[in-house]
Amino acid sequence: MAHTIHVDVVSAEEAIYSGEAEFVVLPGEEGELGIFPKHTPLITRIRPGTVRIKPENGGEEELIFVAGGILEVQPNLVTVLADTAIRGHDLDEAKALDAQRRAKENLQDRTGKLEYAKAVAELAEAAAQIAAIRRLRQRK
Repeated sequence: MAHTIHVDVVSAEEAIYSGEAEFVVLPGEEGELGIFPKHTPLITRIRPGTVRIKPENGGEEELIFVAGGILEVQPNLVTVLADTAIRGHDLDEAKALDAQRRAKENLQDRTGKLEYAKAVAELAEAAAQIAAIRRLRQRK
């Protein structure tokens, strides 16, 4: 039997994924994190991007877009508490491209630091969604 780690990905709306995995890769605040069974305990923030989950027994890799959140790692459990989480196959490229366009416009029309920070965050989220869609498209 292969060593596995239990993975839960949840958002405020719903549980997105729960199951055993060989490993998980996700966008940490300081760079990409790879989590394997018996990983050292860790709590960190995650940035917008793709969570890649390799299910046990060689199943097809699961892709989930997250718009930031918190990661908790225990030796046998990974919990992703995402601000927003969307299964890869549910991502809408047209909506992501529209959100990216609006965020770029908001960067041009900003009037204060708070509006600038919000526009930058929206742009990062849209760019991460587009990257997730392209990664999914490459797999097909």
